[in-house]
Amino acid sequence: MEKRWHKAYDPTVPTTVEIPNQTLSEVLAQTAREFPTQPALIFYNNIITFAELDRLVDQFAAALQANGFQKGDRASVYLPNCPQVVISYYGILRAGGIVVPTNPLYVPREIAHQISDSGATFMVTLSLMYGRVKKVRGDLGLKKVIVANIKDYFPPVLKLLFTLLKENKPDMNGERHRVDISGDADTVWFRDFLREGTGKPTPVASDPDDTAVLMYTGGTTGVPKGAQLTQRNLIANVVQTANWIPGMVRGHGVTMSALPLTHSYGMTACQNWSIYLGFAQVLIPNPRDLPDVLKNLVRHKVTFFPGVPTLYNAINNHPDVKSGKYDLSSIQVCLSGAAGLPPEVQKEFMRVTGGKLVEAYGLSETTPAVTINPVESTGKIGTIGVPIPNTDVKIVDAETGKTEVPPGEVGELCVRGPQVMKGYWHMPTETANVLRPDENGDVWLHTGDLAVMDEDGFVKIVDRKKDMIISGGFNIYPNEVEYILYQHPAILEAAVVGVPHESRGEVAKAFVVLKEGASLTEEELRQWCKKEMRAYMVPKFVEFRDELPKSMVGKILRRVLLEEEKKKQAG
Repeated sequence: MEKRWHKAYDPTVPTTVEIPNQTLSEVLAQTAREFPTQPALIFYNNIITFAELDRLVDQFAAALQANGFQKGDRASVYLPNCPQVVISYYGILRAGGIVVPTNPLYVPREIAHQISDSGATFMVTLSLMYGRVKKVRGDLGLKKVIVANIKDYFPPVLKLLFTLLKENKPDMNGERHRVDISGDADTVWFRDFLREGTGKPTPVASDPDDTAVLMYTGGTTGVPKGAQLTQRNLIANVVQTANWIPGMVRGHGVTMSALPLTHSYGMTACQNWSIYLGFAQVLIPNPRDLPDVLKNLVRHKVTFFPGVPTLYNAINNHPDVKSGKYDLSSIQVCLSGAAGLPPEVQKEFMRVTGGKLVEAYGLSETTPAVTINPVESTGKIGTIGVPIPNTDVKIVDAETGKTEVPPGEVGELCVRGPQVMKGYWHMPTETANVLRPDENGDVWLHTGDLAVMDEDGFVKIVDRKKDMIISGGFNIYPNEVEYILYQHPAILEAAVVGVPHESRGEVAKAFVVLKEGASLTEEELRQWCKKEMRAYMVPKFVEFRDELPKSMVGKILRRVLLEEEKKKQAG
């Protein structure tokens, strides 16, 4: 059916795409046959070709099966970006299992919850993080823990230097890469585990509706829930997004994987997308190491660079970028997600690189992409774009969630399409709360995000329902205030939350990080705000900080700031 937003599509983008009846494992095998000698993974300049990657995935899958792994079994992948993530992810799928991506920033308590909830019986982790697993594994029923060393896929000289100079040096948390697992039962080094995979793995029949990944939500609205993403969900979202970007030629591209591959955004936009298209993938384990990111962008002539606003903003403001030291002209297309993209950040990044940067939107429950701005025209700055092929969205009244509201009116964003999860793992009530049929029996995902759609079908996220500030009867949307704050020439980063107030119920408080060398007082900022925004939106309080708390993808965490405020008031 023709939708209003289809007119906004770039000329070469189809309104619908055919979703192949394949598994991700089969996609990798097909790409390896088509581009066997081309780079699949680039890690500290070491290259793994597609044929080599496919062989390693076979080994891992066969080793799992040799250790009693069955179809439907769950395995946790608890790693930063490194080749072992991709090998284990696809190996688990090839063995018929379900991947449980685990946030590499998780502490023991969070690891224990996810392993217990998912019922994972195997875990792949990094030696640096093994101590966290060891603290809780006794109560979790893990049959085997596979420990990877970050240096395993380093080039020879770097591997030697790492062994001599860094492997036994504690990091900021006091953790070391060098660990002794010899006395730990059911624990094996990744490289030794691969040797157990002799011969081809036994083929496992797979249905498109089989759960392939349990992608846990970030827990911003409570206890993390496992979104069940099927083989069809995963394939669909890759095909939808691959068709969205004009000019992408199979086997001719380089992706910067600075997003964590254990996050839904990095999983699809970096890892699965690159394997589907036959692109080389530059793996970045620490995106906060900006010089490393910049060097890799230049050295490997990256063409596709999915990221988050804080990363693009950091690049814009890096002194070596401003001085012209780095030639970033190879960058063709960047998708920004996980948080609102301030227009000033978008415009400056496109000026610096000459590439296209467009805002996108998605959720763990949607694998994740739902809407993206058209790439050639860059769509409408300040919006999250329009629904991608095979995707339908509507805005309904936030109170009942039933009545569709007209263009220009704020309501809750609802989504349906082949990328929408089949439900939360073992949580029927929570599933029924978000996957609801309409009067025609069509099931829609209710996102919890407040949004508005214009006459052309472009969507703008106003805020999450739970983040909205009600101050003296006025609705204040933190996103809107933050967008304006980013326009101040002295501000590098900003976050806005609602704090209690005696007479107005709630007021806005802004947390601000200034650019290097900049100066600004609270009163100066408040006076500037009074000129740029409605009076009730002006932050009542301002707190200057050296940095703001962020998630593993670099999204600024308002909930952490709120928790800190509550502790202050309680204490």
